[in-house]
Amino acid sequence: MESLSDVLIRWYEANRRELPWRETRDPYLIWVSEVILQQTRVAQGLGYYNRFVGRFPDARALAEADEDEVMRYWQGLGYYSRARNLHAAAKEVVARFGGVFPREPGEVLSLRGVGAYTAAAICSFAFDEPYATVDGNVYRVLARLFGVDLPIDGGEGRRYFAELAQELLDKRRPGAHNQALMEFGALQCVPRSPDCGACPLADRCRALAEGRVGVLPVKAGRTRTRERYFHYFDIRRGEKTLLAKRTGNDIWRNLYEFPLVETEAPLSWEELRRTEAFRALFDGVEEACFVDAYEARKHVLSHQVIHAVFYRVEVSEFPRGMERYARVERKCLGSYAVSRLMESYLEKVEQWGK
Repeated sequence: MESLSDVLIRWYEANRRELPWRETRDPYLIWVSEVILQQTRVAQGLGYYNRFVGRFPDARALAEADEDEVMRYWQGLGYYSRARNLHAAAKEVVARFGGVFPREPGEVLSLRGVGAYTAAAICSFAFDEPYATVDGNVYRVLARLFGVDLPIDGGEGRRYFAELAQELLDKRRPGAHNQALMEFGALQCVPRSPDCGACPLADRCRALAEGRVGVLPVKAGRTRTRERYFHYFDIRRGEKTLLAKRTGNDIWRNLYEFPLVETEAPLSWEELRRTEAFRALFDGVEEACFVDAYEARKHVLSHQVIHAVFYRVEVSEFPRGMERYARVERKCLGSYAVSRLMESYLEKVEQWGK
C-alpha cells in the first residue's frame, strides 16, 4: 500500500495554493508568514504579508524599525502581541546571530514569541529538518484518520498528537510532508461537511468508517467569554483631537486610542456623565458640546467581546486634566497605529465628512 506521506504529497502537488512563502527557503520570510497565519486566514493574511515584507524584507530591517511603524504595518491583523514579539525577536536575531536567522531548532525556539509549532515549521520548510508541525488542520486530519477522541485542547491530547505526527513524518521530505498535511486539512478535510467521497484517504479513515467525521476532533470546552463596555471620547478643539497609547498587559498594548472610560455595563450618555471617570476626564472644561455618538458593531476577540460607543465632543480648550493625552492634528491620525475598532470609527467619520 502506498504510504500516507506519498498520498498526501501527490495530492498536495495537484491541489496546493500558490503562495509566496511556499516559493522560498528564506527562514525569515517563512517565519513572518507563520506568525501572520497563526490567527489569520490565508486569504486575508496574504495582502498583509506582502505589505509587511515589502517594508521589512529581512530581520535587520525589522529590527531597526521604530515600534510604532511596525504596529502600523500590522494594523488590522489583530493580536498585536504577535507584532511586538516579531519586532523583539528580530532584534535578537541581529544582536545574537549577526542578522542571520538561526537554523538550529533550539536557537529558533529561543527567539521571543516562537513556540514549538513555529520552530518546527521554520526548520522543516526552510532547512528540511525532521520536525513535525501540528496546527489546527493537522489535529483535525489525524483525529479523523485514526479515530482519536482525546481533546485537542488538553495536555494529554496535545502530547499524543505531537508524538503521532512525528511518528508519521516522512524524514526524507519533512517540509513537503508538513506542507501537504496542513494543506490537506485546510482544503480537503475541512471542519464542516468535508467531501469524503473525493478524499484519497477515505479507505483509511476510521472516522468515516465509524460515522464520526462530524464529531472529530474533540475539544474539552470553551473559555468563558468576557463582556467589556468601552466609551471612547473623540474630544476636539479646532482641528486637534486627543490620543493616548495603551500600556500594561491588556489588549492592544502600545496602540493608540481616544480617551477611554470602561464600565461594567452599558450606560446611556446621562448615566455616563455621572460616573467618576467621566468627571475626572472633563474636569476643568468650562464649555463642552456633545455633538454625536457612534455605536460600533460588537468587536469579538478571543474570550472577549467589546461593546464600544464613540462620542464626539467639542471643547473650548484642553484643560490641565487632559495634559497626559497627545494633542494630534486630525489629518495626522493615519500616522498612528490603532486597533481595528478605532480604525472602523475613523473610516466612518471620513465617509461622513465629519
